[in-house]
Amino acid sequence: MPGLLLGDVIPDFEAASTHGKIKLHQFLGNSWGILFSHPRDYTPVCTTELGRAVRLCADFRRRGVKMVALSIDTLEDHRGWSKDILAYNNEESASGLLPFPIIADSKRELAVALGMLDPDEKDKDGMPLTARCVFVIGPDKRLKLSLLYPASTGRNFDELLRVLDSLQLTAERRVATPADWKVGNTSERVAVSHPSGRLHWYRLISVSPAWRLRDGSSRHV
Repeated sequence: MPGLLLGDVIPDFEAASTHGKIKLHQFLGNSWGILFSHPRDYTPVCTTELGRAVRLCADFRRRGVKMVALSIDTLEDHRGWSKDILAYNNEESASGLLPFPIIADSKRELAVALGMLDPDEKDKDGMPLTARCVFVIGPDKRLKLSLLYPASTGRNFDELLRVLDSLQLTAERRVATPADWKVGNTSERVAVSHPSGRLHWYRLISVSPAWRLRDGSSRHV
């Protein structure tokens, strides 16, 4: 099954969505992006996932990230389901739409091209459903991270925010973040590449207005 590898340019597809027709690269502009698929509209786990995504929209926006969802259902289904998601969140919207678009891929063309189908999960007609894929796309339109969950396991959106912080930091600095690293935990350190080829450890002491690192002798880099 065809798919994407890290570093690949995301195809600049055009698709119908709940926010109208979108062309992916134009929609993203110079922003980071997240393209995530779900197996089916109106299903319990998918409802909790998109509900969580709606609640975290401001957090993604602060990071300069645009979100796009996708499934193999129709636009009519997406619009009706969006109202259910808002009701699940106890939220209201004048348009009845979510703050991010949901792409309708009823012919499975994008799902096949992007390697999003789960061969073990099928609909009543025996056709495979989309898995819970996550593609993090950089401003250069290249794939920076991909996650693939089965239909039976909902995604951890807090982890998506964590890896976005790491990806954005490491895109700006020649550093590597350790296991379980989070912004704001000043006890955590990041590894910094040195011209000698060795790694030096620094503490992250500030994230605004720019990343600042400090080693034990308070020497800034």
